Amino acid sequence: MTTITIDRRRFLRTTAFAVAGAMYASRVNRALAQDKITLRLSSPATPGDQRAVALTSVFAPSVSAFATFEPHWNAELFKQGTELEAIARGNLEMSITSAQELASLYPEWGIFTAGYLHRDAEHQKKVFAADFMGPMKKKVENELGVKLLTVMYLGRRQLNLRIDKEIKTPDDLAGVKLRMPGTDAWQFLGKALGANPVPVAFTEIYTALQTGAIDGQDNPLPSDKDSKFYEVTKQICLTSHLVDLNYLAFSKKVWDGLAPDQQAAVQKAADDAAESGRQKQLKLESELEQFFKDKGLKVYAPDVDAFRKHVQKAYLDSDFAKDWPEGMVDKINAL
Repeated sequence: MTTITIDRRRFLRTTAFAVAGAMYASRVNRALAQDKITLRLSSPATPGDQRAVALTSVFAPSVSAFATFEPHWNAELFKQGTELEAIARGNLEMSITSAQELASLYPEWGIFTAGYLHRDAEHQKKVFAADFMGPMKKKVENELGVKLLTVMYLGRRQLNLRIDKEIKTPDDLAGVKLRMPGTDAWQFLGKALGANPVPVAFTEIYTALQTGAIDGQDNPLPSDKDSKFYEVTKQICLTSHLVDLNYLAFSKKVWDGLAPDQQAAVQKAADDAAESGRQKQLKLESELEQFFKDKGLKVYAPDVDAFRKHVQKAYLDSDFAKDWPEGMVDKINAL
């Protein structure tokens, strides 16, 4: 057995070095923590929404070296529709915004609220990345202080109704109280479909369906499942009237304060999160028709051509089309 003898002076010196090292490491860690920026995101989406899952599992860890991602779901931080204003005021760093919300501020964005414009999820990506989108995105940055990082696939919107009446054409929706968000663009889409649109906040849809304040609502199938709308409805009519999208909005002021490598990391994290959510959403959509049938709902396709002709004519005859950038529809169709 070997005995190691350490004198008291050496022991104290070694201990002092260890304590000093620990204190220094602690100070460094505190400094690093203090240097991190906090990226608060406010959204009416639920924590189980594919967008929320992707941002939490993909975006957050990808920027964790210099930023703390702090999401607030179910509109618990800012009321739905006020997030862009909060970013512009400097009271919020991130949100998930829609073309409808942007159109309420910049009418040209109304082109992306039109029914039957985008063909599918991949088409959305190509449109967002296209050169002709540059001036529109730059205007939002310069005037609103909001940078649109990436496009997020929300899904194909379908009609989800609590009534028994089968819907085959737009005429069948006459008098049907269809929940749509409160902006003019959303309300117009509801009318274009043939329904009587009613503005209701997303967080109030379930109760409104339950009480009969509305006859139905339109959302992608994953949203219907996540929010359990199937508990208070009887059917899903597969109109696929809007290949819905969101944009991941980011404070331009915060963006300008990041180092170039941090900006690149944020951009990549946003794109990776959007792609993750996109693929999961597509997979989920393909599985949900049977899920809703198993829950007792009737799931069927209407006369989609009749809906498409009715909706497109409504838009082309409206004042909305007058605000669309000249030639934009042709450019979108050409992609």
